[in-house]
Parts: sequence; structure tokens; C-alpha cells
Amino acid sequence: MQFSSALLENAVNEFTKLPGIGKKTALRLVLHLLKQETASVDYFVQALSRLRHEIRFCHRCHNVSDADICSICSNSMRKRELICVVENIRDVIAIESTHQYNGVYHVLGGVISPLDGIGPEQLTIQSLVQRVENERPSELIFALSPTIQGDTTIFYIQKLLHKFAIRFTTIARGIAFGGELEYADEMTLGRSLINRQPVEQYVKTNT
Repeated sequence: MQFSSALLENAVNEFTKLPGIGKKTALRLVLHLLKQETASVDYFVQALSRLRHEIRFCHRCHNVSDADICSICSNSMRKRELICVVENIRDVIAIESTHQYNGVYHVLGGVISPLDGIGPEQLTIQSLVQRVENERPSELIFALSPTIQGDTTIFYIQKLLHKFAIRFTTIARGIAFGGELEYADEMTLGRSLINRQPVEQYVKTNT
């Protein structure tokens, strides 16, 4: 792809660094920005810059936040006795979109995957243990993608927390094994939350 402008080429190259964006799509996006008012493009650039420099992570659940404690954790209307354990921030957004859950969250930052060099120490598992000790929730809902890595993470955390009087549940398997939680449609994900089952029952049906 030949460019008559080094500025144009540099902008296209930066857009191709985004996931799922090829050169043709990047060029289309850059040319679209060139057609916009300068103020509009400046606002777009400032929004991205502020996102990178000012975004925080909630001290309690590790979700993205504008303050030390996110809007979900600070909401007095949320059921703090329910903690939904998810892999990443995208999963929080997916579950919130279902409007079927009114508890709080804990973002692990991934799942245990030795082949990828990800162990418990790379995740926020210890932070979760501390939360359970301090907050004493009545139920821990595991909303991890139904994969071997996700299941390994569930069993590991359950073993760490077995001494606490807490109910362990997992979302119903309306989501196909091996699928990604964030790609499930809202209706399927919502029903999976409502029809969640005890972890012990899930273990029996999958062994």
C-alpha cells in the first residue's frame, strides 16, 4: 500500500496496532477522521489520552474506575453479599448488559493457565481471599468462560476458600464449553446467571 503522505501512513500504521484492524480498515478510519472537523478530532484524541492517563482500577474489585472505588462497589443498592467472579473487565460489561444481576464483582485479570505462564500469583486471587475474609459474602458466583482453564481456576479458588461458610455457584452451562463469556448473547448469559448451580453439582456432571 503506497502513501503520498508520511503523516497519513503513520496514522494508518498506528490504527493497525489495534486488534482486528487491518490496513484497509485502518485507512478507512483515518480518512474518515480527515473529513471531520478539527475540534471533533481533537476531542477524540483527548478522550483517548485521558483514558490512558487518568483511568484507575477499583481498589476493591479491580474493575475500571474513575475513582479509587468504582461506581458498582460504591452503589448502596447493590447486594454486597453476592460476589460475581469474572475473568476480565469485558465480562463485567457483558453481565451488566443483561440487567439480571445486582451484586458486586471481582475481576481476576485472567485465568490460571500454566501453558501461558499464568499462575495464581499473576491474578487477583489473594485479593479475593482477603475480600471474603473481610466482607463475608453469602455467595460466590463463578462467571468464568467454560474452558479447562476457567474450571481449573474455579476449583483452585474453591479450595482456598473451603473453610468459609459461603455458597459456591457457577453460571449454568447454557454457554457452550470452550466458548468465551463476552461473546455470549445477553439472553443466554442472563439465563445462565439466573439458573446458576452449585459448583459441586457442576463437578459431578462434568466428571
